[in-house]
Amino acid sequence: MTWSDTREVGEKLFEQYDTLNPLTVRFTDMHKWVLNLEGFEGKPDGSNEKLLEAIQMAWYEEWKDEYGDGK
Repeated sequence: MTWSDTREVGEKLFEQYDTLNPLTVRFTDMHKWVLNLEGFEGKPDGSNEKLLEAIQMAWYEEWKDEYGDGK
């Protein structure tokens, strides 16, 4: 799993931080969390804002399916 696996990374973040609204997470925090995911092999400097946004949106889709828009 690398930075370009945005859907898979987002799903893994949801598994670890399932109650946290991903839209409230700073990219600096999310970057650290992604690097610490089991099975993640991307390099720390391999991300960019576009990839982090895609990961955040994948995570948000998982969160929204579980909790809806209003939580």
